[in-house]
Amino acid sequence: MRFVTTRDGANLYYKDWGTGRPVVFLHGWPLNADAWDDQLNAVAEAGFRGVAHDRRGHGRSTQTWHGNDMDTWADDLAQIIETLDLRDITLVGHSMGGGELCRYISRHGTSRVRQAVLVAAVPPLMLRTETNPQGVPIDELDAIRQAIRADRAQFWHDLAGRFYSADDGAMSTGLADAFWFMAMHQGVKAALACVKEFSETDFTEDLRAIDVPALVVHGDDDRIVPLAATGEKAARIIPDATLTVYPGGSHGLPGAPGTKDRLTADLLAFLRA
Repeated sequence: MRFVTTRDGANLYYKDWGTGRPVVFLHGWPLNADAWDDQLNAVAEAGFRGVAHDRRGHGRSTQTWHGNDMDTWADDLAQIIETLDLRDITLVGHSMGGGELCRYISRHGTSRVRQAVLVAAVPPLMLRTETNPQGVPIDELDAIRQAIRADRAQFWHDLAGRFYSADDGAMSTGLADAFWFMAMHQGVKAALACVKEFSETDFTEDLRAIDVPALVVHGDDDRIVPLAATGEKAARIIPDATLTVYPGGSHGLPGAPGTKDRLTADLLAFLRA
C-alpha cells in the first residue's frame, strides 16, 4: 500500500495507476478513492496516469482529530502532488471533492494544473441562504448530523438510495453495499466535520481562481447537491467552463450504471481536447 505522510504526521493512502499525463481524482463524501476505480482504470488503459487518494479521515488514511477542514484537505492534496512531482495535471473532483479542487487552486495556483473537472460538485455554495434560495436548508443538514450520531450504519444504508436517485428500487444490492462499506470506513469525526465543510463553505472566490479550462458535469436529478444552486452557477463563475447536464443523472455519477460510462467517455474526450 502506498502512503504520503503529511507535515502533521497523517498518512494518506493513494492509488497510482498507469503512466502518462496525470489525472488526479478527488472523491466525494462519505466515500474514498475506490469510488473512482472505473475512471482510474479507464484513464490508465487510455494512456494516462490515474491517481486518487483517501482524504484524511476516510478509507485507509489516518483518522486525525485535527485538520478536518477544507484548507487542510487542499494542503494535503498539494503535498501528494508535490511528493509525486505531478505536473500538467487534470484535476477531477466529485461532490465535496470539487470543493477541495477549487480550494487547492485558490491556495496553490495552477502552475501544475492543465484542466479541471467538477462532477456533481458543491461549489459555489450548497447551503440555502437569502442569496442562494435553491440550496439545501440548514435543517436538512442538521438532520444529517443527528442521524450520523444516532445510528450512522443505518444512515449510510438509507442514504445510498438518495445518493443514486434509486428510490424506485433500481439500484443493485452490490452498489448499495459498496456505498455502505466505503461510508463505514469514514471516521465519525470526519463525517461530522465534512457536513459543515461541504455545505457551508462559500467557494465563489475559489472558482474565480480557476484559470484553466474546466468541465462542469451535473445530473438534473441530483438529490444531494442541487444543480441550480451549484453546477449551473459554478459554470457561470469559472472564466473558461463548459457545463454538461445529464438528464436523469443522480448525485453518484461516477458509480451509477446509467451514467458512469458516459462520464468516463466525456472525461476522456476532455483529456484529449
